Amino acid sequence: MSVLRVGNASGFYGDRFSALREMLTGGPLDVLTGDYLAELTMLILGRDRLKNPDAGYARTFLRQLEECLGLAHERGVKIVTNAGGLNPAGLADAVRALADRLGIPVRVAHVEGDDLTAAHPGTLAAHAYLGGFGIAACLRAGADVVVTGRVTDAALVTGPAAAHFGWEPAEYDRLAGAVVAGHLLECGTQVTGGNYAFFRDGDVRRPGFPLAELHADGTSVLTKHDGTGGFVDVGTVTAQLLYETGGARYAGPDVTARLDTVRLTQVGPDRVRVEGVRGEAPPPTLKVGLNRLGGFRNEVAFVLTGLDVEAKAALVREQMEPVLGKVSDVRWDLVRTDRSDAPTEETASALLRLVVRDADQEAVGRALSGAAIELALASYPGFHVLAPPEKGAPYGVFEAAHVPQDTVDHVAVLHDGRRVPVPAARDTAVLAPVPEPPLPEPLPPGPVRRAPLGLVAGARSGDKGGDANVGVWARTDDAWRWLAHELTTDRFRELIPEARDLTVTRHPLPHLRALNFVVEGILGEGVAAQARFDPQAKALGEWLRARHLDIPEALL
Repeated sequence: MSVLRVGNASGFYGDRFSALREMLTGGPLDVLTGDYLAELTMLILGRDRLKNPDAGYARTFLRQLEECLGLAHERGVKIVTNAGGLNPAGLADAVRALADRLGIPVRVAHVEGDDLTAAHPGTLAAHAYLGGFGIAACLRAGADVVVTGRVTDAALVTGPAAAHFGWEPAEYDRLAGAVVAGHLLECGTQVTGGNYAFFRDGDVRRPGFPLAELHADGTSVLTKHDGTGGFVDVGTVTAQLLYETGGARYAGPDVTARLDTVRLTQVGPDRVRVEGVRGEAPPPTLKVGLNRLGGFRNEVAFVLTGLDVEAKAALVREQMEPVLGKVSDVRWDLVRTDRSDAPTEETASALLRLVVRDADQEAVGRALSGAAIELALASYPGFHVLAPPEKGAPYGVFEAAHVPQDTVDHVAVLHDGRRVPVPAARDTAVLAPVPEPPLPEPLPPGPVRRAPLGLVAGARSGDKGGDANVGVWARTDDAWRWLAHELTTDRFRELIPEARDLTVTRHPLPHLRALNFVVEGILGEGVAAQARFDPQAKALGEWLRARHLDIPEALL
């Protein structure tokens, strides 16, 4: 059958507003997807729904669609999005109302069954990650727009691919290839040069959004529309492939994709072939994201300028102690951004960051802000703060649970109102680690030089609940021979002191010349809790690349 061209126009709730139009007008497409959901987004939408039961979906999508629905209809492009969030039926109705108002004959379907909030008391939102066959059922029945709630990000691609090519649930290799393509597309411009370690390799001032040319055998070519910014090469694809992943087995509701089988080949300018992906039966359970309100938090950053920075920090900590003794969670961080004999006041200053969390809003609100501001004329010389503390804002906590696949009522609600149950996976397999793959021969001994890791390796990092992953890859075979033996879990802990007392697991991926590290618990209770300076671990990989170690001179 023909190639299926699937594009992406959103990697998160708040992504480039014009992307939908850019993708529809930039070149040929068959399906345009939009990923609007993340762990934090589900919490935000949950709070929206508390205020208004009819809310709970990404309203930005409707505004984008108002100016682009006609374009999609004229070009015959199907739209598949998880912008339905906590209320896919509500967004589907809103799209129908929009289409009627614009006079555009559009068939709208939606997928539901992911909402398990009622079964998890105390949560603001509890949603199972569904697969792509509900989307496929909607498309096979003739839908032009398919709205979902919490499906896996890759399902936005596996669903259209299964519908177009007629794949059955047991065609694991084909489905796994689509899962990998979906994972590469899900974060939009991150695969076209955005957030890329070697960003100076191309012009990334305004990267174009990506698309995948999928084939019936599950292989694909990652590319972008001609004339758009950014670039697509083996490096950008490798970086996104490692993003927010764990071991070699990448589990999903429809299939477990083997990341250790992926092979990437540059086949032209801005064109990377993705092939060789093997698939296995999915696990017997579905992941469920649990979001709940954890309490209230507040923060203040004291500016410490010039001499005696540590003594100044000690003074203000001692002055704040009486009020902080009543707070359940207190974190101080002294960030030494100051320089000796600095040419500007800002570069002569350090930051003392105080973050507090408690179930009582008053304890972290007025009591804290009053104590901090009362020090304005009674503390260290040069006292000031970046901004006054506020009344205390609610924070969320994310946890992952798992439920048997057959306990979730996955339903495709077709454009004509018919409800089609989507059966759970018939064959499943419990996840198990893959055997350690053979490593390349190490480089022969030779002179070394103390230098940053990032001179010879790229990295990309991200979050999964309270854990973080850091994918590190080498750009050459020789660099891989060195990296595979040098960057052990012990060396990782040396370079990232925050991980010294945490569980760190290393997953080698030789076909990608890559190592993927999973650091358990480094993000506390997840991004919504904001317990860490970089709560989503977005820059953890760049910190690692900036660390110095002995690198063979032959690689530099």
